[in-house]
Amino acid sequence: MVRPIIAPSILASDFANLGCECHKVIDSGAEWLHIDVMDGHFVPNITLGQPIVTSLRRSVPRSGAHSAFFDCHMMVESPEKWVEDFAKCGADQFTFHYESTKNPLELVKLIKSHGMKAACAIKPGTPVDVLFELAPHLDMALVMTVEPGFGGQKFMADMMPKVETLRAKFPHMNIQVDGGLGKETIPQAAKAGANVIVAGTSVFTAADPAEVISFMKGEVAKELTSKGLLDQ
Repeated sequence: MVRPIIAPSILASDFANLGCECHKVIDSGAEWLHIDVMDGHFVPNITLGQPIVTSLRRSVPRSGAHSAFFDCHMMVESPEKWVEDFAKCGADQFTFHYESTKNPLELVKLIKSHGMKAACAIKPGTPVDVLFELAPHLDMALVMTVEPGFGGQKFMADMMPKVETLRAKFPHMNIQVDGGLGKETIPQAAKAGANVIVAGTSVFTAADPAEVISFMKGEVAKELTSKGLLDQ
């Protein structure tokens, strides 16, 4: 059984007020924060690293009224070398790209040995079947609905068959979608079976983030209920 989870991407926040921005979306109903880490090599952009995650963890605890789960999306080459650092920084989940490593199963074991949940992402051009053997060892699979590297891209609806395939084969696994998600596109992602929704600009720039988050959770819950998969 799975539940709706909204993970606002801090890439869309005002970095000058990062702590306040994160607490705003947490207080609006977000339980996760999606933290995009880009190295300028695996993707053509550079974002943030360990010092920011460490500082944010001090501001946003793991438990309590204003807590959040840190979902670190590692768009980096050689992700193995960053596992220990991000565990120390306070990451709760380490999401690596299938395309970035030669031995994904060993990487999953390494991540879990450092006390984090392990997730694997695939780019739009990567076939979903590469995840079939790995999925039983994962806490989550991420289907990219844009090319990784930049925020604000248009949602790629043709990625939804990948989500449908994963949900059919692994009905109780967390399945995340990332890229172009908002009130207009959430129905397609929810119907396909995604339950973890990364939303950047649609949440952080909303006049009423709580209303957007509630709407997206509702769409996901409705579809999970229709499939008999909603964790009550």
